[in-house]
Amino acid sequence: MDTVYSNRIQEEEGGVRPLSTVLKTMAVLDALAASPRGMKLPEVAAAMELSRPTAYQRLLTLIEAGWVEQDREMRYRLSMHACRIAASALEQANLGTRVQPVLEMLVHRVKETASLAVLDRGLPCIVSRVESESVLRAEQKIGTTMSLEGSASGRILTAFADEPTLGRLRESGEPLASGEILSEARENGYALSSGYTQSGVTAIAAPIFDFQGRCTSTISLVMPETRFDLETFREPLLEAARTITKMQQGER
Repeated sequence: MDTVYSNRIQEEEGGVRPLSTVLKTMAVLDALAASPRGMKLPEVAAAMELSRPTAYQRLLTLIEAGWVEQDREMRYRLSMHACRIAASALEQANLGTRVQPVLEMLVHRVKETASLAVLDRGLPCIVSRVESESVLRAEQKIGTTMSLEGSASGRILTAFADEPTLGRLRESGEPLASGEILSEARENGYALSSGYTQSGVTAIAAPIFDFQGRCTSTISLVMPETRFDLETFREPLLEAARTITKMQQGER
C-alpha cells in the first residue's frame, strides 16, 4: 500500500494503528521468502529470534490463512497462494502478463537476462525475469532485493524518484548513490553497475514511468563483464523501457 495513502487512512480513523500481532505474524513470510528452500521449525525460530512455541503459532496461523504449507520433510514453505497474490499485484500495477513478451523479446534480441524491478519496502525487488540461454549468466531469482546505492535498478529508482518517494528513501537509512552518479543517470536515461552484487557482472537499467509520469519500475539487463558492450545493449533496453512505459500510460 502506498505510504501516503496508508497514513491518510490512519489520520481519518482517529489515529488507528496497525495490529502488531498481525505484523509480527506476516514477518514470518519474509523469513520464508529469504530462504532458498523450506525451513524447519527450529530454523524459523532461530531466524526470527523467537521461541519455538511462538514460531509454531505464527506458522500455524499462516497455514490456516493459506499462505504457508508443509512439505514431506516437515519443512515450512510459501504456498502457491503467494504466487497468485503476487500475480494479482503485478496486474494491478499494470505490470502483469503484458510485460512478459517485452522481456522475452529483449532477451531474444540481445541474448542476455532481462529483469523488471519495483520498489518494495524501500529496496529494488525483482518481480519478473527472463533468463538468457547462455551457460554463463548471473543468477538472481524473482523476489531478490538489491541495493539502492550499488545496483543499476536502485540508482534508476533513486535518480527518477518523485520528491515524496525520494524523501522516504533518504529517511530509510539505506545508502544512496552519489549525486554525481544520480545526475548522470538522469542525463543518460540509464544507469550502470558493475561487480556490486556479483563479481564480474555488469548491469544496465532504464526507468519505466506510469500514467502520472512517476518512475514506478525499472527494466534491466545483466551479463558477465566480458560480454558487456554499451553500444550493443543501450538502445534495445531503452526501446523496451519505452514500450512498457506506453503500456503503463495506456498508449497502444
